[in-house]
Amino acid sequence: MTQLITADLVELDQNLGNSPEDVIRHLAGRVAANGRASEVEGLFTDAFAREQKTATGVPGGIAIPHCRSAAVTEPTLAMARLSQPVDFGAKDGPADLIFFIAAPAGADQEHLKLLSKLARSLIKKDFTGSLRAATSREEIVELVDNALADKPAAAAAPETATATASTSTAAGAAAGGGVSGGPRRLVAVTACPTGIAHTYMAADSLVAAAKEAGVDLQVETQGSSGAKPLDPAVIAAADAVIFAVDVDVRGKERFAGKPVINAPVKRGIDEPAKMVQEALDAADNPHARRVPHFGAEEQAEKEAAEKGEHIGQKLKRALLTGVSYMIPFVAGGGLLIALGFLLGGYDITGVADKVVVENNFGNLPEGGLAIYLGAVMFKIGALSMGFLVPALAGYIAYAIADRPGIAPGFVSGAVAGFMGAGFLGGIVGGLLAGYIAHLIGTWAVPRWLRGLMPVVIIPLLASIVASGLMFMVLGGPIAGLTAGLNAWLSGMTGASAVVLGIILGLMMCFDLGGPVNKVAYAFAVAGLSAGSATNQAPWQIMATVMAAGMVPPLAMALATVLDKKVFSLAERENGKAAWLLGASFISEGAIPFAAADPLRVIPASMVGGAVTGALAMAFGVTSQAPHGGIFVFFAIGNVLMFIVSILAGTVITAVIVVALKRWAARKAVDTVESVPVTV
Repeated sequence: MTQLITADLVELDQNLGNSPEDVIRHLAGRVAANGRASEVEGLFTDAFAREQKTATGVPGGIAIPHCRSAAVTEPTLAMARLSQPVDFGAKDGPADLIFFIAAPAGADQEHLKLLSKLARSLIKKDFTGSLRAATSREEIVELVDNALADKPAAAAAPETATATASTSTAAGAAAGGGVSGGPRRLVAVTACPTGIAHTYMAADSLVAAAKEAGVDLQVETQGSSGAKPLDPAVIAAADAVIFAVDVDVRGKERFAGKPVINAPVKRGIDEPAKMVQEALDAADNPHARRVPHFGAEEQAEKEAAEKGEHIGQKLKRALLTGVSYMIPFVAGGGLLIALGFLLGGYDITGVADKVVVENNFGNLPEGGLAIYLGAVMFKIGALSMGFLVPALAGYIAYAIADRPGIAPGFVSGAVAGFMGAGFLGGIVGGLLAGYIAHLIGTWAVPRWLRGLMPVVIIPLLASIVASGLMFMVLGGPIAGLTAGLNAWLSGMTGASAVVLGIILGLMMCFDLGGPVNKVAYAFAVAGLSAGSATNQAPWQIMATVMAAGMVPPLAMALATVLDKKVFSLAERENGKAAWLLGASFISEGAIPFAAADPLRVIPASMVGGAVTGALAMAFGVTSQAPHGGIFVFFAIGNVLMFIVSILAGTVITAVIVVALKRWAARKAVDTVESVPVTV
């Protein structure tokens, strides 16, 4: 195996500059000069980029800049002992011992293990003391080689090592005599982006700090030289977990439910004792943060996003979460029902159950293969649509209480469907289930019961309370309200239907995929399952919403064709993509135009959307598909008028936008790239 370090890669008592950038660039140059890197700049760039992510200074006057780089031809270690220390970000001050680890992009495991072993040696005071006392480059190389071969270094500070060992032994003995008859137990995971140095130094630092505190700590290092997962029994027995990581923890679900201390990997090196103590405190705190099933980082992000929300924002977030998870059920179900009608006609609703049970490919029903396939597709779609209200309620509860809320939410949604309360009942049931599950989750319970809370106690109690309220108190009134709303929608004709179309069109075009747009869309999707051959009002609302939502991107695409001069080169390019986005019912395709010129684009879009909404309702256009635009034409009733409505709104919006850009406080627009002029 190639030697990692040679005398030519060592600098002793030199001034290499005043900043980490200067030092790293110098050492990268020395690596390249020794034929171990193909270029200086590429190696420096990769190493300094790593340094900017996380400072590599560690306690004890040491810095370990490191990277993997395609410029490195063989694993290399360069070392400098500085006459003028440089600040590499360690809390205890600047560093005078610099170890620059350069690994190839595809370094083999054996070399990576050696580099990792070296990094672990740097937290040992006898080793660093010997490095400072060395008088020649050759002596430095020998010390490093001995460390990699696990040979003892010269005793530079025997008093310190002895004192540390004595303290550790005493502390362990004291802790071992506790009530439990043994030390407290912790587990930890350490990981850094490169996985060479910090991963292993943090692990050793945490283990040393835990030993001094009389704590049994076992660490899983998820580094570049491989990772040996902790035994599940060890994890189960642990009181808490420490994540000292700069990257995602692999297999984080193994630690679900454990109190967690989460921090950057460098803190595991700088403050290991504090992290151990914080983990012990968390283990004794019933309200401490715990590892959720979806990961600690995601939980932190979720908590940060929710912090400071008022009740209206929380309610909106929960409702939109429920709708977003419900849409796949509706999308698949709606399209399958539409295909069932296409193949079997509207009469398929009355015979589908009988056909799918009694017939097969060898025994086709009257009407042949089309009727059979139509019945199968209709039934699959109908069963999928049957999940609409439970899924809506379940994921509203999930948005409020996380996974423990899903089961009570689904049950409350099923009760709402059974009671005839429809999507309004699903919303109420989901909110009830979510808030009740969240409340139960805040209870302080004994440690032995904590593992049962999310999988048994919370779902059980929240289902009883929320579904009980739906059955005994709320279901009936909400069912009556739903029946009245459906009757009102079914009876809408003429002017009242047109007014509703105008309102929905304005909402769809107001913020182009934002909250107002989503409210109108959610209203349409949630009522879609109530549509039928005899009650097509929900289908009309869906068609109106989809048609109006297609107008803004299509209109912007048309406007860039009508008058290129009033649009920038970038907008004209966006206009080309907007044709497809608009045809697919992706309103967000107009956002680049609205962001650049909101006072012209948004009002013009709202006018066109209102016209399209009014026409779609007036013509009685229907859609059994919740998405897809013109590409789900087979699910659209009166498709010709659907297209006419969209074209009318598109032309109106495009003309208004062009007119406003030309004459309403027009401002200059660069249509070509600017060319620098020398004066």
